[in-house]
Amino acid sequence: MPASSTPVDVSVAPRHIRFDVREELKTLWHGNDVFRTAFFNALSLQFPEGEQQFINAVRHYRDRITDPKLAQEIRGFIGQEALHSREHKDYNEALKARGYDVDAIDRRFHKHMEWVHRLPPSRQLAGTCGAEHYTAVLANAILSHPEWMEGATPTMQRLWRWHAIEETEHKSVAFDVYRACIGDERLRRVVFLFVTYNFFKYTFLNTCSLLKAEGKLWSLRTWLGGVNFLWGRPGVLRRCLPEFLAYFRKDFHPWQQDNRTLLQENLRQLEAETAAG
Repeated sequence: MPASSTPVDVSVAPRHIRFDVREELKTLWHGNDVFRTAFFNALSLQFPEGEQQFINAVRHYRDRITDPKLAQEIRGFIGQEALHSREHKDYNEALKARGYDVDAIDRRFHKHMEWVHRLPPSRQLAGTCGAEHYTAVLANAILSHPEWMEGATPTMQRLWRWHAIEETEHKSVAFDVYRACIGDERLRRVVFLFVTYNFFKYTFLNTCSLLKAEGKLWSLRTWLGGVNFLWGRPGVLRRCLPEFLAYFRKDFHPWQQDNRTLLQENLRQLEAETAAG
């Protein structure tokens, strides 16, 4: 069986698209909704250092990969994640210009990442697989439910669609490297528990930091709206919960969620928007 399980009609290659979001990030860009804006911004704050760690974890094992298709996909994965990191660094700099204490948020997350860097390579790669699962499921949700981004500015919609498309394209690359080089199913699932805790912890803390800067940390109305967005209707996280938990299955694989048709539809839309400038 080949080491790569990415479908042959899915290309893992970086798209060199730039997003100037400085004007958008001066505003509550998600429909003037403070919680929805803060939630997506909170995710962005984790991406530059997090995605660099994904690259590092896969690089530990790339020389062991003999399957040429997977080796090519690793190159594409590194390219895509490097560009995501670049764009979200610019995104986060624009958040700093808005007046958020991004440096303090970065220091908090950096302490966690320093701990991750000291883990054995096998744990780092297992953690990358778990984190990539979260990004892949959320990406699928964003692509499946465009109404969740209704009210967002066009540039921000395009940035999040681009990121979701590429997370979908490379969602099995780190997993395939792990399966080829480590293959410890118990380790994969145990590490996912730690990834789950830290993913929700830092997303929550970042959201709180941003809401505090907006003077909305103790606003009951803001939190009720936020809880409804995440767990009620539309219930972004509630709807993702079955897919999140699927990772614990012994036979789990990212492409069991075969969303190639959805991927192609969104690719056509992204290309049309990019061509229109």
